[in-house]
Amino acid sequence: MLEEALREIQRGSAEIIGNEEIEKLLRAYFKDGKTYTVKAGFDPTAPDLHLGHTVLLQKLATFQKYGATIQFLIGDFTAQIGDPTGKSATRKTLSALQIQENAKSYSEQVFKILDASKTTIVFNSEWINNLGASGLLSLTTTFNVARMLERDDFDKRYKSGTSIAISEFIYPLLQGYDSVHLKSDIEIGGTDQKFNLLMGRHLQRAYEIGKEQAVLMMPILEGLDGVQKMSKSLNNYIGVAEEPNDMFAKVLSISDTLMWRYYELLSTKTLSEIEALREGVENNSLHPKKVKEELALEITARFHSQELAQSAREEFERVHANNEIPADMPEYSFDEAIWIAKALLDCNMVPSTSQARRDIKQGAIKINQEKISDEQLQLGSGEYILQVGKRKFAKVKVN
Repeated sequence: MLEEALREIQRGSAEIIGNEEIEKLLRAYFKDGKTYTVKAGFDPTAPDLHLGHTVLLQKLATFQKYGATIQFLIGDFTAQIGDPTGKSATRKTLSALQIQENAKSYSEQVFKILDASKTTIVFNSEWINNLGASGLLSLTTTFNVARMLERDDFDKRYKSGTSIAISEFIYPLLQGYDSVHLKSDIEIGGTDQKFNLLMGRHLQRAYEIGKEQAVLMMPILEGLDGVQKMSKSLNNYIGVAEEPNDMFAKVLSISDTLMWRYYELLSTKTLSEIEALREGVENNSLHPKKVKEELALEITARFHSQELAQSAREEFERVHANNEIPADMPEYSFDEAIWIAKALLDCNMVPSTSQARRDIKQGAIKINQEKISDEQLQLGSGEYILQVGKRKFAKVKVN
């Protein structure tokens, strides 16, 4: 049992510091039922989560399976500074209202993956506000500027003469202090968070709390393009709050190679079950599309329901395999004739009219299931089904 737990906890991880401490915690759990704490921090800088964020949530759920109590930390105080990790300039601060609204959204979304009975949601403003000026000053004496500038993003900005706010130096100290206050046994985060995660170990030593947290780092999940990290700004993401049909279709759109990455980091299937699927694809006893459908069903059901996931699968087959139009789609009405590019923009199907024209040139636009090539086409009186690519549909009525 211990070996299985270690395999599942180590699964997909990029780096673990203090692996022997994790093993010791697991041994105590299996022998005496002793629980331990695993911390993960999330700054509520956006209202919704995507599958890239859930890589950490899946790992937290694995820890829960093997005796952990999760400290789900919402950095409502540190979000006012903004994590400088990977940033080439000082981030804009968020208002208290924005942070509060985003934090509420996070709380609602995470329990689609985590067991609420084994999770404690904490806000770091609770103890940082009480730290006071003297406490903050004491915190700053635990680290020096030279070591802070060893951090890659700070080093680049310093050498290029780009401004670094003093508050950005404070950020990793405050994140590390969270581990001091919570007395965390383990902290997990992305590989880009290594500096901040190690700060927790450093400060637990400095404040002599009697332990040093182990650190587990997970890789950054690639987006739908399979190249860049999943990001809303890059429009290569799958949001956890997306409609079932869109979520299912997006998972099916990833490459056969990327599918295994998603299985490893996002699926609840065991490593042996995933290996059996991989062998089936390699020996041609399983078709990659069927294996990908299984993944799409699992992910869609996790954030919606098994029934809605199955319905999304049937809709996908009806629309894509049988080349039919979806049963439900947004409807728009216009009072006069309208240029096709403007109609696509107003129906939220393209980001700009120039993109609409490019899509028409590439044969990606259909009207009533027929490709069009005229960029100057005017839609006169009548009803139309507009389609962009394979997944975007809208019903348009021109009066």
